[in-house]
This record gives sequence, structure tokens and C-alpha cells, in this order.
Amino acid sequence: MRARNLAVVLDAIHRTGPHTRAALAERTGLTKTTVSSLVADLLEAGVVTESGAVRGGERGRPGVAVSLSGHRVATLGLEINIDYLAACVVDLTRTVRLRRTRPADNRSSNPAEILERLRDLAKETTAEAESAGLRVIGAALAVPGTVEGGVLRSAPHLGWRDVRVEDVIDLPLAIDNEANLAALGELWFGSRDTDFLYVSGEIGIGAGLVVGGTVFRGTFGLAGELGHVVVVPDGPACRCGGRGCLEVYAGQDALLGPLDSVAALVARLESGDPRALEACERAGHALGVALTSAVHLVDPGRIVLGGIFARLFPWLEGPVADGLGARLGQMRGTPPALVVSGIGADAAVLGAAGLVIQRILADPAEVLGL
Repeated sequence: MRARNLAVVLDAIHRTGPHTRAALAERTGLTKTTVSSLVADLLEAGVVTESGAVRGGERGRPGVAVSLSGHRVATLGLEINIDYLAACVVDLTRTVRLRRTRPADNRSSNPAEILERLRDLAKETTAEAESAGLRVIGAALAVPGTVEGGVLRSAPHLGWRDVRVEDVIDLPLAIDNEANLAALGELWFGSRDTDFLYVSGEIGIGAGLVVGGTVFRGTFGLAGELGHVVVVPDGPACRCGGRGCLEVYAGQDALLGPLDSVAALVARLESGDPRALEACERAGHALGVALTSAVHLVDPGRIVLGGIFARLFPWLEGPVADGLGARLGQMRGTPPALVVSGIGADAAVLGAAGLVIQRILADPAEVLGL
């Protein structure tokens, strides 16, 4: 009962706070004595703080406001991507306190070597956070592949199969697909809409469907493999074994061609280079075809383009929107809004850190050992 009440009080502070203790008692239906005891525990754990006098729940009497604290407790987000490793530390107010990225070529790599580098990055970032007075209490890891029971079952671009990564750091660690976590990152740190389809453009292309503030994962956790939707049935071979997949036309490798970075592609686009413009036109057309099927199937209100698609949005928006409008026709009327991610390439690592924050808010007694 006490654990449930701690969660109820913390949720009220998070969703509609700051509140006085009297106002919390009124909102939660708990007694003032119970609320005072619970707030004292949360204060001791460092997850809430008290500030100056405000008008409270009792007539005419000022009280002290209780709000989430960003000063003591934090979470760690980690990401393994094809060409980089990333880490970020986020406090309970969802303020990013540290962000670190290490460029790397992780294609067809040795899992042990990459996980050792990730471990070093996590230790370095955690130590820096602790030197700033933060206690990092948990972590989550975004990976470019399918996950089951803490095991990375398949990450074709990494060349990994059945890799267990739970013991990579000395913290409780969750692991999830990067597109799912990027969608949650957009939910918690970006647009904060509760219903949208997030499309993550990287070397692979994934998607996360957020419905009512929750990611839809499918029966086996494999929902969102947009990159392997077929857009040209007799098209070029894809590394998945199929032909004509979206990834072949709109993945990072297809967009860059001989260029070595997204920054180089953006520079070419800004200068009006015909080949760069043609690559984006082709990618946008293919993306419009794939998204038409997604819209017919799941009917999202908004489509958010993230990852490298966020940087290329000015050149992709037109072709994607034209493709959607032409194919949806009169069946749907107005196509869903097509928008750019508010957090770009950081979405997955922020979503990973946010996942741990959500677990604290849902069960502070368990996570914090109260």
C-alpha cells in the first residue's frame, strides 16, 4: 500500500504540480498525515524538492510547494548506432545534463569490442554526472535491431545475432529497439503529442507508432520495420533478403551515395547540386509510397520524420507529402500532418533516459529502494 501511495503522490506532482502537501492530499484522496510522511520519504530520496510559499489547499493559508527535483537523481540513456555510440544523462525534470557522442564504424563489428567501448563511455559519463552531485540510478540502451528478453536477437547492420547486453554496465539496464525509443523520446522531449507515427531515418529505417502515449510493439515486439516495406517489387536486393525495400531507396547509404556524411549531403543540397536533389526526390517518393500503406493500416494523425530525415526535411517534405496526397486520394481526404522531429538525432538516446524516468515515476519504491 505504501509503495502504491508513493507512486500516486509522485505522479500527481509530476503531472499537475507543483503542489502543497494540502493540495496533494486533496488531489490524491490521502490523508494529510499520510501525504506528509510520503513527501518526507521522497525528499530524503532526492526526487522532489520544496520551494517558497504558495497558496495551498487550505483557505487563506500559504503552504510550501513540492515539485520534482533535478538536483540529485538522474538516469542514463545509451545508444549503439551504426556509426556512433552515444550517452546522455537526464535529471527527473527531463533536463539534459550531459550528452556525449563517439563516432565509430560499427558495421559487421565484434560485439565484445563495441560493448567494451560502450562500457567505457557509460562509466565516463556516469562519473562526470556524479561529480556534479547527481546519482545515476538506472540506464536504458537503444539498439538498431530486434530485442527479446534483454537479448539483441538480430541487428543486420551491426552483424550481430543473439547478443546479451544486460551486463554491459554496473547499473540496472533495459534494452529496446532504437526506433521505439526514438518515438518515446519524441513523446517526452519533443512534440509531446500522444498519437503519432515516428519514422527514424538512419542507415536502416524504423518506425514507432505511439497510441495514447504508449508505443505499439506488436505480438513479438517487431512492429515498426518500415525499412523493409516493399516499395518496388522487382527493385534491387536488400540485405534482409527481399527486393525493393524502402531502405534501399531512402536509407542513409542510398541518400549519401559517394558522400561521406549527412553534413556533406546538406551542403550539396543547399548549393542546388542536381545529384543530391535527385537523391532526396527519389528517397522522398519511396518514403511516400511506404507511408501510404502505413496510413491506410494504422491511420496516424501525425507523421514525424526523425534521425537524418530531420536534417533533410526541407528537401524531403515536398516529395513525401506529394506522394501521400496522390496515393491516399479521396479515401481519406486530408493526409496526416507531416512534421519534423523537434529533437532530431538525439531522439533514441533521450528516449532511453526517459524510459528509466518513467519507471521511477511509476514505482519509486521499487526503483529507488524506498
